[in-house]
Parts: sequence; C-alpha cells; structure tokens
Amino acid sequence: MSDRRLKAEVWIVLGLSLGASGVYSFVSLIRKATADGGLKGQTATLNASQDSREVFDFVYQVLGIGFALVIVALALYLLSADPVKERVTQRIGLDLSRPRHDALWGGLLFLGIGIPGLALYGLGRLLGVTAQVIPAPDTSYWWTVPVLVLAAVQNALVEEVVVIGYLMTRLRQLRWSAAATIVAAAALRGSYHLYQGVGPGIGNFVMGLVFGYWFHRTRRVLPLVVAHTLLDVVAFVGYLLFADSLGLK
Repeated sequence: MSDRRLKAEVWIVLGLSLGASGVYSFVSLIRKATADGGLKGQTATLNASQDSREVFDFVYQVLGIGFALVIVALALYLLSADPVKERVTQRIGLDLSRPRHDALWGGLLFLGIGIPGLALYGLGRLLGVTAQVIPAPDTSYWWTVPVLVLAAVQNALVEEVVVIGYLMTRLRQLRWSAAATIVAAAALRGSYHLYQGVGPGIGNFVMGLVFGYWFHRTRRVLPLVVAHTLLDVVAFVGYLLFADSLGLK
C-alpha cells in the first residue's frame, strides 16, 4: 500500500473514532473552562443513563457498547490486509498465547498507572483544572454492574487496539521514529480525555507514553487491555458502590 493511501486510511479510522473524540473533547474543555465556576465547577459524566425506562436504558447501553466495538473490528480488518504471514491478533499481541504473562503484567501496569492517576486527579481538583468526574449513573438496576464491566472492556479494546495496536503499527509503516510514534499515540490518548479537564488529559498522556513504550518493546497489546479494563472497572463499579459512603456524590 502506498504512503498516500496509508495516511488516508489512518485519517479515516481516527475520524470515525478517537480522533473525532479528541476534537469534541477539546471543544468541551474550552466550553467548561469558560463557563461560570470554571473547570472546578463542571462535571464530566461517564456511563450516564440513556433512558428513564429501565428496559430502554439497558438496550441503549448494550447497543452503544456493541457498536463502539465495530471500530476495533475495522482496525483489525485493515491490519489483516497487510502482506504478512502472522494473524493480526498475533501480530499486535492480542491473542491468548501467553495468558499468565499478560494477566500478570496487566495487573502490574494497572497498579503502576492507577494509583498515580488518582493522585493526579485529586491534585487537579484542588488546583481547579479538573472537572468532577462521575463514572457511573445515579440510577442503578440489577444489570448495572455487569454493563459497567462490559463498558470497561469496550473502552479498553477500543483505545488499546486503535491507539496502540493499529495507530502505532501504521505510523511505524510510515517510517515514523519509535519516539515520535509513542508521543503521537500518547497525545491522541490525552486529547480525547480533555473533556474531564487538564489533569486527566495530562495523566492520560503519561499513561499513553508508558503503554506506547510497552508495546514498542513487547509488541503485545493484551496486557494493556487487561490494565485498562481493571482501571475502568475500579473507577466505574467502585464509584457506584462507594460514592455515597465516601461523600463523592
């Protein structure tokens, strides 16, 4: 494939997914920063209820998760068209050939990223450059926790497959240096979290540097999916279960 077609493909994939999210997130940051009270007085709601009726809330939530994964299928399909012998899941390390290794490193990456991330969020709130993040809906049902777990898996697959597995592979094919590839992927990750404020944007940029370097050295994306899933499950389900007792609502 020519460089021109490869660049066009990358722009199309990003325009359909996280690149578009980055643009909307930047606009959201400006809107919140210029609103009364500034960023500190704003909220960023994740996994909000989609309908006042339970059955339609459930249907919309599940449909949203399912359709969000289409971009993952597209990224894998496009990579699979490259003239290489390896299956695409083996090529980016999304296969189950090393389950214990991937689970262990996923857990360690979760601990290494999660604790500093919470500290940075707290600092951002104190400095007034981070909105209050609400990771779970106010109304919960018997299915809310399983759906939040599915949403965490979906977020992890979309971000790690598209930003790390797909984008970093394509940028290297376009002869970007390893350092430039890692920084570009990290910048994209930070951009689409800016709707939460400056703190989460910086935190996710740093997380992107760590994850990008990991993939550059190991060519395995599955530990990153594990780590990201754990981060989101703790944030989503933890908030749902303990927000009232911790005075976060």
